[in-house]
Amino acid sequence: MSTKTEPGRAGPLFEDFLKEQGTYEATTEQAVKRVLAFQLAAAMKDQAISKVEMAKRLETSRSQLDRLLDPDNDGVTLAVLARAAKVVGREIKLELR
Repeated sequence: MSTKTEPGRAGPLFEDFLKEQGTYEATTEQAVKRVLAFQLAAAMKDQAISKVEMAKRLETSRSQLDRLLDPDNDGVTLAVLARAAKVVGREIKLELR
């Protein structure tokens, strides 16, 4: 395992471990999807938007919305996530580093 450390921290970074295991990209993608699904569900709750109403606003079915909000479903496209974010008055911000 790598010995790269963050300033002020002892020991290897978990990120380095995931890279060495070959799972960094998949793990990162899954984590981002989980966060977005959680944030969409929280925005719906804050705005008292039911799943039925959200599905209507997205012009989709309730089962499709359930797949969108499922943090384990990695088949959701960025376009669908952006559309859902817009429905709750949010936007997705991505950057390349």
